[in-house]
Amino acid sequence: MEIDHTPRILVVDDEARIREACKMVLQECGYEVSLASDGFQALGHIPAEHFDIILLDLMMPGMSGFDALAKIKALDPDTVVIVITGYATLEHSVDAMKKGAFDFIPKPFTPDHLRVTVAKAIEYTRALWDIADTRSRLRTMVNHIADGVLCTNQQNKVALANPAFLRMIGCPVESMIGRDIDEFVALPPLREMIARAQGLPESEFSELTEEICLAGPDRPEGLTLGVRCAPFRDRNGRNLGVITVVHDITALKQMDRLKSQFVSTVSHEIQSPMNSVQMQLQVILDGLAGEVTEKQRAILLRASEKIGNLSRLAAELLDLARIESRLITLEREPLDLAAVIRDQVVFHQPRAEAQAVRLEHDLPEGLPPLLANRQNLEEVLSNLITNAIKYSPEGGRVTVSAFAQDDYLCIRVVDTGLGIPAEELNAIFQQFYRVKDEKTRYIQGTGLGLAIVKSIVESHQGRIMVESQPGKGSTFTVFLPRLQA
Repeated sequence: MEIDHTPRILVVDDEARIREACKMVLQECGYEVSLASDGFQALGHIPAEHFDIILLDLMMPGMSGFDALAKIKALDPDTVVIVITGYATLEHSVDAMKKGAFDFIPKPFTPDHLRVTVAKAIEYTRALWDIADTRSRLRTMVNHIADGVLCTNQQNKVALANPAFLRMIGCPVESMIGRDIDEFVALPPLREMIARAQGLPESEFSELTEEICLAGPDRPEGLTLGVRCAPFRDRNGRNLGVITVVHDITALKQMDRLKSQFVSTVSHEIQSPMNSVQMQLQVILDGLAGEVTEKQRAILLRASEKIGNLSRLAAELLDLARIESRLITLEREPLDLAAVIRDQVVFHQPRAEAQAVRLEHDLPEGLPPLLANRQNLEEVLSNLITNAIKYSPEGGRVTVSAFAQDDYLCIRVVDTGLGIPAEELNAIFQQFYRVKDEKTRYIQGTGLGLAIVKSIVESHQGRIMVESQPGKGSTFTVFLPRLQA
């Protein structure tokens, strides 16, 4: 934030010649200048008006500049004070700095020296305003978000606790800044998580996650909190404290229980009969129930294929429900992204070879670690690689690569397959959506793979993009926040 007015300067000196000379030089620079002949007169100005900078002579009769400096900083701490002294010794300078002076100008000084020193003070003042403005905006944002946020320092003292956090833990006070968390956090699991995060080695970064259930007379229905704790470190990697984010997942857990009931119903009432029918069809196709004509075999094969598709659809629906519920507080760990990609390429190599598609990876040395859930990262890669192979013709090529870009680690899956029309690119991540044309109509799928990928990526605070041209292949790029030390 820039100073939104002409900088205002007060010159305090018992020598009229010095006062007038300073005023003339500073007014030529475009500053608004007021004058005071001693400390008493300067203090009389301050309660009524704010000065961005005060030029203060140290040696004045009546009230010394040292005494005036202390009183000025008490009345208006934001004012930047530059002391003027004819006794420019190290001792005087150090004393002035201890009392809050920003800089000093020794007498006699030149107009250029004055201009440079005041310009430096103006720049410093603007920086302070920027910091104050940023802190104000951040505090307003944190205080108005629905999630609870707690920041503690190395001594377990509270540096920040927003209203949502205090409400979630049932704390009746309005502020706990500066107090020990043991004074108001009556949740042993939460205190233990903060202590574990604070004690993580400086060479290791991890995010601790846990679900905490609260119940009591004032919460008969119960409350479930999803808690994440991560150490906060300086640029040298030293632990400064812990940031804790708390999310009320009570409604999500209730939905999760409903989904679990649905899972049981689907597993028993749909999948089991479908598996049974599939087995019976296979018995007939194997000729164990009598001879089967070619026409009958063709009909039975189509029926078996449709039942297999329906079975896979049920499985992927359950998979999507599981992902959307479990990722609420999914455990994450630092992962070697290159190693995970290599494993997936090896795993899918037989399928690629069966379709005469060349599958390869292109990985640079020294990729930084990625904070993610291993199982779900593997699921993202598996879906993207499977799709790339499935939609690539014989002789095609699929390349999986990774690279660092700004604050993200990127995974890129490139194929030379059929491609996607531009008008359908925005729809391919929707559930059940499949591109259907003459070339893809015979390719089996449920339309849930990319929806699962998008759900996992977004739960990791990432994003996925796609570029494609019909007949020229597709490029899927996943952006995941890199682990910050």
